[in-house]
Amino acid sequence: MSHADTLDARERLGRPFWGSVGLHVGMAALCLSYGWVASRSTTQFGDPHGGGMGSVAITPVPTIKLPSKDAPVNPVANDTESQAPEAPAKKKVVEKVKQPDADAIPIKSRHATKKTSERASSAPNKFREKQIDRPNQVYAEGGAQASSPMFNIPGGGGLQIGNDSPFGTQFGAYAKLIRDQVSRKWNSSEFDSRRSIPPAVVVFVIRRDGSLGPVKITERSGNSALDVSAQRAVMDAAPFPPLPAGFAKSEAQVELRFNLK
Repeated sequence: MSHADTLDARERLGRPFWGSVGLHVGMAALCLSYGWVASRSTTQFGDPHGGGMGSVAITPVPTIKLPSKDAPVNPVANDTESQAPEAPAKKKVVEKVKQPDADAIPIKSRHATKKTSERASSAPNKFREKQIDRPNQVYAEGGAQASSPMFNIPGGGGLQIGNDSPFGTQFGAYAKLIRDQVSRKWNSSEFDSRRSIPPAVVVFVIRRDGSLGPVKITERSGNSALDVSAQRAVMDAAPFPPLPAGFAKSEAQVELRFNLK
């Protein structure tokens, strides 16, 4: 009796071939349709017609100007608004330990307890130890609020590039360089930052070689001293680095907004 070998039978490839072709075509159509739908439903952040040629300006600052407190200097940060200091720490009474006899021989015992090292929960407040209290001083449990003249140190913030910046997103690094160079020349410590006043807007021209062109105040803050200091900061910061090589124009008109807050 002869044995039938299944390998001798010829396998038809037409149906699997066309099935594979249909599967790939379907996957390609699905990817294209998904891309079309995604492009039609793109989420838009902000105003699509806002900004013009300018980019959104972000003002990083090296320090945060905290309002100075009219209180005695206290650099310790306590979660309180009180100006009364905390009560001075009580001095620990050290018990006198009788010294063992020099000729005594210690005896080892298995019941002897091991000495455990004491761990302090926090470092002692050395600043509080140096304070001199009045005879009728009132104390608070949480301590006095932080107060230091360093809180009002002027930082590099307060300046923003105008929305109609000629540098756009392509030359954003150059715009940041100009803003930082002017901010270093602007001394805002002489003004009370707690008062809310409009910003002073200064427009100036930077030529191709970085030299300064006309400088004018386009919007006044209502404080003439602030307006003059803003204009003077631009003039003192010049000359600037040359315009980027890819910048098409021979000069750039820059707008800076000087904010106290």
